[in-house]
Amino acid sequence: MKKIHPTALVDKNAKIGKDVFIGPNCYIGSNVSLGDGCYLQSNVFMEGHTSIGKNNRFFHSAVIGTIPQDLKYKNDPTKLIIGDNNTFREFATVNISATMDEPTRIGSNCLLMAYSHVAHNCQLADNIIIANSVQLAGHIHIHNNVTIGGMTALHQFVKIGQYAFVGGKSGIKKDVPPYTRGSGFPYRLAGLNTIGLQRKGFPKEVISALKSIYKLFYKSNLNRTQALHIAKKQNLTKEQKIFVDFVDLSERGIARGK
Repeated sequence: MKKIHPTALVDKNAKIGKDVFIGPNCYIGSNVSLGDGCYLQSNVFMEGHTSIGKNNRFFHSAVIGTIPQDLKYKNDPTKLIIGDNNTFREFATVNISATMDEPTRIGSNCLLMAYSHVAHNCQLADNIIIANSVQLAGHIHIHNNVTIGGMTALHQFVKIGQYAFVGGKSGIKKDVPPYTRGSGFPYRLAGLNTIGLQRKGFPKEVISALKSIYKLFYKSNLNRTQALHIAKKQNLTKEQKIFVDFVDLSERGIARGK
């Protein structure tokens, strides 16, 4: 059963699912689709061509689906697509895309803490944790199971590989390989995200194999091209191949080690 506070403004053309709670002073625009079981605490603002899945929670003054902060945007009906079971804490902001070729996209089971910002055309996968005041510029890709510490800024077009752990107060201009951890401004890798991988249930032999491939790229004094040449000749495990393919496909270059 829907529960809509009398002070909330919900456009008659908005699509509202079952068992949705819309609290005081919320605004829902005409092109918003809100899935079953969503919870909007208070003062939540939603507009744009925004499609939201089931069981998402939006806390006080979250702003979702507003136009991109991009001067090239031409008022096209670009989109934002959000999956299921996400949490957007106080004053989190998410923009629609700046171009028609791809929507801004957030997967499922993500946590975006207070004052975090997701800019136009960003692509966030599943099970991502973004801490307070993290700022994502446009076109950033974040893969599954990434954690980003508070007050971190990411340059546009950066990619963060799966299971990476990014320490707080970091500034990231290069791609961050999967399974790694690091911090700093400029950002520097400190090794594998070993504790995070253990907590996620990765077997010892998988972690050991990843340490081996990490050492090839960061402890062998080889440059990226040389390390890739050697790695591609090896019989790689699934996780090693994910690491190598990420490095191989990186367009901005990968983050350096400490």
